[in-house]
Amino acid sequence: MASPEPEREQLAEGTLISHLLELRSRLLRALVVVIVTSIPCMIYANDLFSFIARPLLKVLPKGATMISTSVIAPLITPFKLAFYIALVFAMPYVLYQAWAFVAPGLYRHEKRFALPLLVSSVLLFYAGVSFAYFVVFPLMFTLFTATAPPGVQMMTDMTQYLDFVLVLFLAFGLAFEIPVAIVLLVWTGLVKLETLRRNRGYVLIAVFVQAAVITPPDVLSQTAMALPMYLLYEVGIIMARILAKSKLEQRAREEREAGTA
Repeated sequence: MASPEPEREQLAEGTLISHLLELRSRLLRALVVVIVTSIPCMIYANDLFSFIARPLLKVLPKGATMISTSVIAPLITPFKLAFYIALVFAMPYVLYQAWAFVAPGLYRHEKRFALPLLVSSVLLFYAGVSFAYFVVFPLMFTLFTATAPPGVQMMTDMTQYLDFVLVLFLAFGLAFEIPVAIVLLVWTGLVKLETLRRNRGYVLIAVFVQAAVITPPDVLSQTAMALPMYLLYEVGIIMARILAKSKLEQRAREEREAGTA
């Protein structure tokens, strides 16, 4: 009688190859969408850079402009921004491809929980970027230009400005992911809900320290980042409490169904 081990190995190898092929297909689709999205962004790269630079340009002293200290920066810098904007715009489809790859291996209740979490993480990241652009940047750049010493004219290099705002966009986008991170920690059992409630004071200190490290050294921008982070921490606790209640109700329902079976 033939041993079933070779058959199991062949089956496992075939399954692995099929998963790798599907992963390659998902990655290629995501890459194509990013490339297609980047085409119009490249066409309007200069307009996009002007839009991103508007918070600073609006508060510069009369006659002051941004400068370029590199010969190729007026060409490369807007294209660099266009690529990042295309990546941000295509992110929902990229995450959908990741979701479509892992969804078949999830249970039904995990799918019901993971999909809203995925959508909310994208929306929160967009909210963080928008908050940085429409709220933090005008306040921060107004403070910077107003506190310039006499005789110093503020003329910012366009490449340094783009690098600066991209870091802040990423920082605020990730900071707004706090509710999602808290829900995941509670859902996986790594942190208990009671621990999150008990350590509110330490979290408040930690977010101010983190904001001081990430943002420029002024109280205004640090506070503008720290306060939303702490409020989002409270939102995450509320979401985690709702999740814990839902899990308890589902467990009680399953026990009742098992008892009546």
